[in-house]
Amino acid sequence: MRRRAEREGQRLRLPLRKSLLGRLLAVSALVAACSVAATAWLAAQTTSGAIEQEQGRNLAADTRVLDALLAYAAEHPTWEGVGATVDELADASDRRITLTTQTRDVLADSAGSSPQPPALPPQASAVVDPLSVAAVASGPDTGSDSSASGSGSGSVTVAEPGTDGQQRTGSDRVDPRAVGPFRLPQTERTSLRRTAEEMVRCLSRSGIASDVVESPSGRPRIQVVGNDPDRMRGSRCSTDALDSPTETETKALTALNVLVNACLDRQGRDAVRLDLDLSWNTEDEAVAVPSPVPTVAVPQESPPTAPPTPAALDSENDRDIASCVGIARQEQLSSYVASPALLFIGDPGGGAVPGFELSAGNTAKLIGVAALVLALTVGASILAGVRLVRPLHALTGAAQRMRDGEGPSPVVVAADNEIGRLAAAFNDMSAHRARMEEQRKVMVSDVAHELRTPLSNIRGWLEGAQDGIADTDAQFVSSLLEEALQLQHIIDDLQDLSAADAGALRLHPEPVRIDDLLAHVVAAHQAQADAAGVALAVAVPEGHETVPELTADPVRLRQAIGNLVSNAVRHTPAGGRVTLRAHSAGGAEDEVVVEVADTGSGMAPEDLPYVFDRFWRAEKSRSRRTGGSGLGLAIVRKLVEAHGGTTAVASTVGEGSVFTLRLPPAGPDPMNTAV
Repeated sequence: MRRRAEREGQRLRLPLRKSLLGRLLAVSALVAACSVAATAWLAAQTTSGAIEQEQGRNLAADTRVLDALLAYAAEHPTWEGVGATVDELADASDRRITLTTQTRDVLADSAGSSPQPPALPPQASAVVDPLSVAAVASGPDTGSDSSASGSGSGSVTVAEPGTDGQQRTGSDRVDPRAVGPFRLPQTERTSLRRTAEEMVRCLSRSGIASDVVESPSGRPRIQVVGNDPDRMRGSRCSTDALDSPTETETKALTALNVLVNACLDRQGRDAVRLDLDLSWNTEDEAVAVPSPVPTVAVPQESPPTAPPTPAALDSENDRDIASCVGIARQEQLSSYVASPALLFIGDPGGGAVPGFELSAGNTAKLIGVAALVLALTVGASILAGVRLVRPLHALTGAAQRMRDGEGPSPVVVAADNEIGRLAAAFNDMSAHRARMEEQRKVMVSDVAHELRTPLSNIRGWLEGAQDGIADTDAQFVSSLLEEALQLQHIIDDLQDLSAADAGALRLHPEPVRIDDLLAHVVAAHQAQADAAGVALAVAVPEGHETVPELTADPVRLRQAIGNLVSNAVRHTPAGGRVTLRAHSAGGAEDEVVVEVADTGSGMAPEDLPYVFDRFWRAEKSRSRRTGGSGLGLAIVRKLVEAHGGTTAVASTVGEGSVFTLRLPPAGPDPMNTAV
């Protein structure tokens, strides 16, 4: 079976030059070759100078520029006096730095005002807003071929800075240097500083090294050396004095609390009380958010902990409170920080940083090559697509006509490729469907005919007895019984075929001697043969030939051979002969061959393909003179196939027929004995 499947697969496999896959690969290779060649030529012509210019890019310097301007905006309520800072940054970074309002009114420009500086690019490099610090992407690429590190026309990609230039993440976008009313006066700073230094000495006596660092608001913090602030919990040094808010912080915190509660009131939420670390207290719980002024600081090498997103809080109420805290902070700080401004970073001469200009010739080359590649791609795709879709449209139309109830219409097979073979398979399927539909109609008619005849006979006998025409004697009962048995025979045959079709026909294989089984079949049909005047016998094997033992279901195998014998006796005239013979086929598989030969009327060659069809009879008039329901041979084929075998017939008109069963010695699969 495996070798046969491999041979079938090799027969169906097309050469690559004739297959659809081969042609698609060829078209793809052509398009890819054109694209690669065009890209290589264009790159060689236009980018050699750009690579050298892009090597001088310094993203860290641009980030420091943005961070310095954010620090200025966080510590000053207006942009007055920012010119000196802009000039210093421009000198240090060798860039042209321009700061404008959001309406593009210039606040400071390192290029000066005389002579007239070049116009600013259409998109800013970044937005300087200490209340909404966000990552900035590069602007569109205007007037340059390319840019390393994502630079476009007059724009740069600047990382989002935080305190000390560290990158910030999370939902809190307020620059930590924007402290506003929380900035401590000198007297409070001095008092807290003395307290912090005393705490450092206390920790030193406990063997814990620490330093005093100052936050942007001026509040001192204890920084534990070694990145382990939890060690303080085991010491006797109290931090309560540093944790208590000062008078300035209390006033600012109260004002912030009023703004937060006003926001919550607008949303129908209960008021809360904020602590210095911006946690809040409700009726029965406190929810903490990161503090802008922690008492104990981690070392400078570690980035600050990112604030949690609102989705990380426990409830919708907590998320609303956190949102109001953020809104209130921005509202409170708005009068203490500078308004948002647009930052432009460019080349000192006014050009893009860095980049190069496309000349008119290069632009024309770019457009021409792109158009040529596009035309080739579209042309090849259209050509391949049309040739591919045309037969598929024909197949779709034929399938839709079959769905609408029209007769099968064959599809033209244009070529010997995958589509052509699909069309041929579709034609075979539609023809097979037409045959199956015709067989279904014939089967319904045949079943009605076969069931109507015995039922009509029974009804006629009973009506005759009811009218007093027929006597209810033994002959009457015998006639009714004969018709009932005929009806039962038809129903049993239909049930066997239905079980075989549904896979519910159970087999019980066991070792079987075929010569004993043939003798048993002959004995069972001897009376029928004698009544018909037909000689029935088992042929003796020639010489010392022995038939191997096979594994089969003896009941089902007797049923199959018995159907063949019964059919042969019915179609053999008196004086004829029916012979059963079994022998080994020889060869590698060593099949067991069972033949049932008769000297009957035989069949025409055109009838042989339909011999094993259901309800097929050689008598076109469907006369019941010879008996039978037309299902016996169909059952034979199903039973033999259930055993893994095959059926065949050879016949000559006027000489007789030979029915052949080929059975494997191993019998049906023991793991699957349901057919």
